[in-house]
Amino acid sequence: MNSAKGGEIKSRLGTTYGNLIANTFFRFLVILLGLPVHIVTVVLYKLKNSKLNQLLNEQITAIKESEQYENLIKEYEEQYRSKKEFFQEEIKASKMKQEATKLANERVKKIVLEEFTMQKIQQMSYRKFFIDCLSSRTFLAISFIPGIFMYLFLFTYCKPVIRYIFERLWMTIFVIALVTVFVFSILYFSPSDPAANILGESSTAEQRAEFNHQYGLDQPYWVQLWDTVKGIATFNLGYSYTGNEDVIASIANKFPITLTIAFWSLLMAIILAIPVGMISAAKRNSIWDYSLMFIALIGLSIPNFWQGLLFILNFSIKWHILPATYSPNDWLSMIMPVIVLGTGMTASIARMTRSSLLEVINEDYIVTAKAKGLKPKRIFFNHALRNALIPIITLIGLEFGGMLGGAAVTEKVFNISGIGSYIVDKQFIPDIPAILGGVIYVAITISIVNLVIDILYALVDPRIRSQLKST
Repeated sequence: MNSAKGGEIKSRLGTTYGNLIANTFFRFLVILLGLPVHIVTVVLYKLKNSKLNQLLNEQITAIKESEQYENLIKEYEEQYRSKKEFFQEEIKASKMKQEATKLANERVKKIVLEEFTMQKIQQMSYRKFFIDCLSSRTFLAISFIPGIFMYLFLFTYCKPVIRYIFERLWMTIFVIALVTVFVFSILYFSPSDPAANILGESSTAEQRAEFNHQYGLDQPYWVQLWDTVKGIATFNLGYSYTGNEDVIASIANKFPITLTIAFWSLLMAIILAIPVGMISAAKRNSIWDYSLMFIALIGLSIPNFWQGLLFILNFSIKWHILPATYSPNDWLSMIMPVIVLGTGMTASIARMTRSSLLEVINEDYIVTAKAKGLKPKRIFFNHALRNALIPIITLIGLEFGGMLGGAAVTEKVFNISGIGSYIVDKQFIPDIPAILGGVIYVAITISIVNLVIDILYALVDPRIRSQLKST
């Protein structure tokens, strides 16, 4: 059993390696990760081919020294003479000898290669040579330590789900890098002058030059971009232009507040919206369906700022039930921001749940399940709802990202010191390190959420898992 399992793993390693090196990027990555192993195997490959070439040359030399070679030359000389006589051309002995020798050498080489092929002795590409090495348990044991990073990568890529996660993670890193370059470029080429905005119009040219030198704004575009990328990767974006505050420390204090409110809004939306959408789909064209979808439409139509002000006027000023502004130590102060931020999302998810379920209910497999006599509840939950979850999960991911990026209005209404209001306050300067830090780390969070959504796809939909296994 263990032997069979080990053979399967070795076979998977070879197959995975063969598939990966077909792609230029992955070929470079695999060679880089296993560079010590590849150096040794290239030497072995060259030695093997050199021995093969030596054996080939020895066989060719042996034939050339035999009577067979002389007979071949005489045969080709006779053919050359016959051809010239037929066309009545002059026969040159030196030319005839040269042509016959050339053809005889080619024939000898062909004979030797045919003999090698019959004996299954042939040259192979480095790709095939390395795949053969991977099928050897001894080679794997000896090369595991120097090639541990390459083998971990190959082992990871052997598993379809892990490969799926790895590819999505790589795409996430690529997206974050593009967002960094894009946001920095917009801020860099914007006409706003941070030095003039902060120091005032009365400041001298020397004072502005000193400000630009202090924060590196007098450096070329590529230098500033590299410093920004390096700062994001090392969680060190320096200090903001106003207040001389550590950007990462400020984001670390403000971002959890926005994330907490967005999380509870998301949870509220899921708890309310999915059952509402299910009821609406199950009782299609009934009074329940019309009423619930009408309420959802109202939820989509209400602007956040107006809803927030309405809540403050009634629940805080008029009825004195909830605090008007947010306080980290008072959980009651979170109720209104969570409801305001989650209202639109609740309405969107409810409508998507209804439309997705109605689309699935008419599929052939649902009709087949009904024909088999399955109970309506089982058909609805086990077949319809599960297959309708993919677009719902997609919408949840998009809406959550939208909440993180668009929470600034709600934060301003309830005086919440979150990342949204922080970015809005800093963009009028513009405070480039603060804006970049806020936007990039929001983008990182959204990318991570999308990564989780992609993983949920594979867990929820068996069709995706089967596609992963087949690739």
